[in-house]
Amino acid sequence: MATPIEQRGYAHPEALVSTDWVEQHLKDPGVRVIESNEDTLLYASGHVPGAVHVDWTSDLNDQLRRDYITRDGFEALMSRIGATKDTTVVFYGDKNNWWACYAFWVFQLFGHTNARVMDGGRIKWQKENRPTSRDVPSYPPTKYKAPDRNDAPHRAYRDDVLAHLEKQGQLVDVRSPEEYAGTRMHMPDYPNEGALRGGHIPTAKSVPWAKAINPDDGTFKPAAELKKLYCEDNQLSSAKETIAYCRIGERSSHTWFALKYLLGFDNVRNYDGSWTEWGNMVGVPIEK
Repeated sequence: MATPIEQRGYAHPEALVSTDWVEQHLKDPGVRVIESNEDTLLYASGHVPGAVHVDWTSDLNDQLRRDYITRDGFEALMSRIGATKDTTVVFYGDKNNWWACYAFWVFQLFGHTNARVMDGGRIKWQKENRPTSRDVPSYPPTKYKAPDRNDAPHRAYRDDVLAHLEKQGQLVDVRSPEEYAGTRMHMPDYPNEGALRGGHIPTAKSVPWAKAINPDDGTFKPAAELKKLYCEDNQLSSAKETIAYCRIGERSSHTWFALKYLLGFDNVRNYDGSWTEWGNMVGVPIEK
């Protein structure tokens, strides 16, 4: 049995909820459960009853520019899923919650802080034989008013990373050791997403994202184990400015969540351009 979330020593245990909690709140009108997957076809095959589908490609990303939706787009999304400012949104998904954390992170760009991640994600829900449904729910649309998107506290751009290097700031590369070393240009079993150079950003610590979870059910490890991993084994300080990256920002949003909410890192940002941008830029420093 996993240790209850509130007993794991996290800085912000309220950011995680258990599968038990979600099942108890399936009919709570103040809670909206959101499934966000890498495999966008999974939702239709069965999902948490009442959960809405947020597709990272079409719902969160601008369809022309390499960027996220605007304030208007976010307002339209929240209206469609029937969410208000007071709605507690709970994210879960496949791949040990990569895209759930990614969606959670995008929601933070618009200040929707009433947000949680379901510990263990889709795989834990299924392993526990909890109820699923193929029904696509419909909720009355809301009139959601969002502030302008504010990237600065949560998101790093390439110029931010270059400035961060000048200041000798902390960097975390959450990709596989092979990607970090430059011997592989992409994740195992995945296509190359267009980076021309392999390697890593100079001074970045290699801490693969999966080291933060229990492999059997995808739940986050207790704070003491996370502290040993990040702060002791890799000498990262929770008080120093930190930037995490991967190849397109999805694995690093998982690490961003762990550092910010579970370990209480004061200033941590996700560089979503990640290696698909850095590995293609002219003149930036790369190490192997």
